[in-house]
Amino acid sequence: MTSRASTSLAPGTCRIRTASLDGGPGTRAPDPRVTDWLRAYGPRAGRLVSVCTGAILLAEAGLLDGRRATIHWAYSAELASDHPAVTVDPDPIYVCDGPVFTAAGVSSGIDMGLTLLGRIAGDEHAQAVQLLTEYDPQPPYDAGSPQKAPAHLVERFRASSRFILT
Repeated sequence: MTSRASTSLAPGTCRIRTASLDGGPGTRAPDPRVTDWLRAYGPRAGRLVSVCTGAILLAEAGLLDGRRATIHWAYSAELASDHPAVTVDPDPIYVCDGPVFTAAGVSSGIDMGLTLLGRIAGDEHAQAVQLLTEYDPQPPYDAGSPQKAPAHLVERFRASSRFILT
């Protein structure tokens, strides 16, 4: 996530339907202006959505407190340790807890996005988007989660979990 926050909007001057936060290097040491903006505007948003380590930004702003959330498996223990008020569930690819949607990683963000679209515009609309984008996952390997991947790969990346976003 690029750490940029708009300072031209005062809290309460606009309504945000969906605030979406992606993961990336900016989430590991969030810019205080971003978390301040989220604290001010997040509670007014109709929906809060994060992908991968974008959940760290939501947690830093206190917007995941008392909620169930997921994050990329390599950061689930860190999120749980740093934010004990968040119920971190590392197993599902996405979690919907009220108006808060969190996706574990990039590809799971697509599944979460289709779910969100179905809730907003209806199942048929979401199915049309899936069809028109030819989203029909058929990965060549079945190693997309720590439970399925070869153990030696999981351990290698767990040992250096900072590999992704440093």
